[in-house]
Amino acid sequence: MTPSGILESVLYVDDLDAAETFYGDILGLTRITRAEGRHLFFRCGEGVLLLFVAAATEVPPAPDAKLPVPPHGTRGPGHLCFRASGEEIDAWKGHLARNGVAIEADFGWPPFDKDSGGGRSIYFRDPAGNSIEFAEPRIWGL
Repeated sequence: MTPSGILESVLYVDDLDAAETFYGDILGLTRITRAEGRHLFFRCGEGVLLLFVAAATEVPPAPDAKLPVPPHGTRGPGHLCFRASGEEIDAWKGHLARNGVAIEADFGWPPFDKDSGGGRSIYFRDPAGNSIEFAEPRIWGL
């Protein structure tokens, strides 16, 4: 058996207000829900981006919890890549600059096998220090 795709991606943040402004207002994702002090969820295409405050997710659920999600969490910056065409990357680069978001890297990938076609990526940081990327899907042969 093989999974058919990734449904959720998770990053950890320390300031939900800053994360909501960044992912909702600057990146334009649609908020699904917010639990103060714990999490913020956004829709992204056919997937969902979950933003958690790590300390809150490390607490085990109560024995009678309605949603007995096991503890999880991590420390330090994570990474997430959004798919974008070359033209969209150009537009994102300008949009991010207008919103005071610095681009850390902008480069083309060499093909790594017969199926990948190289492609371009830009990297920048969210307010929590997570590394965020926009890349052409062809970097993975998609």
